[in-house]
Amino acid sequence: MATGEAFRPAVLEGVLERVTFANEETGYTVARVDTGRGGDLVTVVGALLGAHPGESLRMEGRWGSHPQYGRQFMVENYRTVLPATVQGIQRYLGSGLVKGIGPRMAERIVRHFGVDALDVIERTPERLIEVPNLGPKRTRLITEAWEEQKSIKEVMVFLQGIEVSTSLAVRIYKKYGDAAIDTVRTEPYRLAADVWGIGFRTADTIARAVGIPHDSPERVKAGIQFTLSESTGDGHCYLPEERLISEAVKILQVDSALVIDCLAELVAEEGVVTERLPEDGADGAESVSAVYLVPFHRAELSLAGQLRALLAAPVDRMPAFADVDWETALGWLARQTGAELAAEQQEAVRLALTSKVAVLTGGPGCGKSFTVASVIRLAAAKRAKILLAAPTGRAAKRLTELTGHGASTVHRLLELKPGGDASYDRDRPLDCDLLVVDEASMLDLLLANKLAKAVPPGAHLLLVGDVDQLPSVGAGQVLRDLLADGSPVPAVRLTRVFRQAQQSGVVTNAHRINTGKPPILDDMPDFFLFPCDDTDAAAELTVDVVARRIPRRFGLDPRRDVQVLAPMHRGPAGAGNLNTLLQAALTPAREGVPERRFGGRVFRVGDKVTQIRNNYDKGANGVFNGTLGVITRLDAEQQLVTVRTDEDEDIEYEFPELDELAHAYAVTVHRSQGSEYPAVVIPVTTSAWMMLQRNLLYTAITRARKLVVLVGSRRAIAQAVRNATSGRRHTGLRHRLAVA
Repeated sequence: MATGEAFRPAVLEGVLERVTFANEETGYTVARVDTGRGGDLVTVVGALLGAHPGESLRMEGRWGSHPQYGRQFMVENYRTVLPATVQGIQRYLGSGLVKGIGPRMAERIVRHFGVDALDVIERTPERLIEVPNLGPKRTRLITEAWEEQKSIKEVMVFLQGIEVSTSLAVRIYKKYGDAAIDTVRTEPYRLAADVWGIGFRTADTIARAVGIPHDSPERVKAGIQFTLSESTGDGHCYLPEERLISEAVKILQVDSALVIDCLAELVAEEGVVTERLPEDGADGAESVSAVYLVPFHRAELSLAGQLRALLAAPVDRMPAFADVDWETALGWLARQTGAELAAEQQEAVRLALTSKVAVLTGGPGCGKSFTVASVIRLAAAKRAKILLAAPTGRAAKRLTELTGHGASTVHRLLELKPGGDASYDRDRPLDCDLLVVDEASMLDLLLANKLAKAVPPGAHLLLVGDVDQLPSVGAGQVLRDLLADGSPVPAVRLTRVFRQAQQSGVVTNAHRINTGKPPILDDMPDFFLFPCDDTDAAAELTVDVVARRIPRRFGLDPRRDVQVLAPMHRGPAGAGNLNTLLQAALTPAREGVPERRFGGRVFRVGDKVTQIRNNYDKGANGVFNGTLGVITRLDAEQQLVTVRTDEDEDIEYEFPELDELAHAYAVTVHRSQGSEYPAVVIPVTTSAWMMLQRNLLYTAITRARKLVVLVGSRRAIAQAVRNATSGRRHTGLRHRLAVA
């Protein structure tokens, strides 16, 4: 490199060959470029999000040298340049940039039109029909895709300087169409509410770039709502006013007086709701001013009111159990099943069949499943209309297997429509006499409210779950609030561990951990520890256990039967890094097999993936946060990825929608709720110290049917067992249920 070259501005032109790394959040990209001068490819680094392999780029920046990777070009800005040669045009068209044109179609188009191919598509696209085997329908689709790509590029050019990713630019365009740029310029904070993936911080960056003042009331009000929205991600249904103001001030970096004034305006505009509530959700405590986002306030009031209305319903859709001879009924049941119920199980059965709303809770091995099956058998004997549901596809399948009755997800049961409205509600209730919902600890406030509204008056609602597990991923702690002192909802907690379950190390250690005792790690046929104090080494060992040791010892399929559950996403032994390592071990890149890079991830056929947002527009009744699946098809020409979900539904994702998917070889323990796997592997390291909590480790272990393998530090395991604090959530449901 010539002296001083690294400090002089320079221009580099070339074709983007491949992206080797991309950070979707920061825009930082590492790529390889062919300059057309022969020799090796050039490494370029910088903000290149939006550029696709095959595109010709004109990049402005400076040359530099990396101590490990050598000479590289540091991009400060770039623009796409249409290629001029036949080879360049064919490569550009075949890169997957334009939907409907793959490598073979690109070759045919360029063979027919030569260097005029791009000009034909741009100016006289109707001539595409001249290409052999390219009919009118395909011609129209290619023309539409080219026009859309041009419009998206215009939005991308506008957003390029403010670090907005390609996928978000596509979403902005799809939401606002030709009004996209005008909306971004004049109402940037609308994006945070309208476009998934754009939070307040991204909208704030855009607003700053288009000149909206730092102390604008519009900005401050958007920041207050963002603060509340962020808190729902931590499980809170509201924030105390003082905490909200304090957190909003930190985020917005403005004076607290301005936040207070804008909060008052939001209340007047009904953008938020305030209410005095007991601080801990129960009567007699010091009250606070609770600030809610409107949907969460309405849902809390609605859910509490609906549960009380169901309990007090004057009609009973299962009247036969009001005066049944229970000794006779339970004797008949024992003859049918070949097993007698324990006393607390009998109490639960009676409660479910006589109370309009009831809760059944208990840990593993305590007979919840057999109790539920007994309730259903007795109800069926009286010809009751029975519906079964669970929050996840896996849990619904398991409920079907346990009871012999078909079960569905709650979302499918309610037939949620685009936008999230349910087909079944108070005006059109479900046709059932008994509704059983398993894994009820997963029900967040919004879903529980939709469910309760759909239960017909007089029907019986039985909620089944383990209250000692982690609460729902979404806002609220519905099951815990229903079991709180003062709740009008009757409940039975199963505590007896049956003898057969006592032989299981998984069950034994789950109960030990739940009571604050360390797990037994010796002489257990189904519970193991691979000790490892170094976090990086623990990550490598986790991969070895999943990919080689468990399949060799137990004959389990590492993708289908084994699930890694990590306490957190970040870090060497976090779910993010483990997914990269596990994908390399289980679904490596193969010559000739298509793959698609999106942001920092690469998607391949066979990848285990999970949905990371609720999308009511996909599938028969939406696809929801936490849904698992496997990629079965990747079509570069149509720019589509097909995922077969654990509900046996094929869902298609366009390439720009791939930020809705994350790899799921490893998931956080929170994301595993409601699912059960033959084997789970849990990395427990001191790097996750702040996340090591008793209910987190307990939840992870109870996800396993046959086998648990811990990988990591004995000290970290001891910390998790000791730490019984699980973080209080701000919810008002407990108070609303207790108030007569």
